[in-house]
Amino acid sequence: MKAKKVLFINQEITPYVPESELSLLGRKVPQLVEGKGYEIRTFMPKWGTINERRGQLHEVQRLSRMMLIINETDHPLIIKVASIPQTRIQVYFIDNDDYFSKRQMEIDELGEEYNDNGERAVFFARGVLETVAKKLRWAPDIIHCQGWMGGVIPFYIKTAYREEPSFANTKVITSLFSKELTSDFGDDFKKCVEYREATPELLEKYNERFDYTELAKMAIDYSDGIICAGNEVNPELLKYAEEKNVPVMPYMEEATGDDYSNFYDLVYGDDNE
Repeated sequence: MKAKKVLFINQEITPYVPESELSLLGRKVPQLVEGKGYEIRTFMPKWGTINERRGQLHEVQRLSRMMLIINETDHPLIIKVASIPQTRIQVYFIDNDDYFSKRQMEIDELGEEYNDNGERAVFFARGVLETVAKKLRWAPDIIHCQGWMGGVIPFYIKTAYREEPSFANTKVITSLFSKELTSDFGDDFKKCVEYREATPELLEKYNERFDYTELAKMAIDYSDGIICAGNEVNPELLKYAEEKNVPVMPYMEEATGDDYSNFYDLVYGDDNE
């Protein structure tokens, strides 16, 4: 059976943020996949550096105003939307004053990584999945995560959201990039992740202080496929994926829509034939 619907969970997309390995593929891959006939939805954080007027973002009232409890604190979820110029791709933005709209991406104005980046990733993951399942009521065949901000998604899909009808047959693919964080996520990350069946006990195999490497390993453990999306991806992570016998799409400088489509079919078809 072939996958028909793909949910992209992107950390960065140009032109909303400056061009980088991540942001260029954040735009390119959904466009390639849509060109192969897939129905897609695309999400990213509404970073504080994004110019809403220039990007023509606007809030979607019917999707907004859910409250998410992260680390025992209520946080309002705001959903904004815009269309990428010269494409048919619509982007949903996850927004919140505490985590995104008043702050930059992974580093602050002094160039220091935010000490709650892990908590921000948890809010982003919950925000996307709650919106897709409860507001859009859309059932993706494939969830494709690009960037560390989506690193919690595979874990949640296989635990906290495994009973959600929207994700009953969903396969998760994680793209690994050259860009990595250098700081850890602090003492409360495992507590922040806890939700429904996503319990801290499931995270005991990982280091007590979570960092980018531990997050990537968790993503690999709960993903159905891995894409090597950067030319300098950490060899330790690629080896880890290979040892888990997870299908891996090797790095290709100019991967085509057919390359992604074939990999989606390989991953999705294993248990859906």
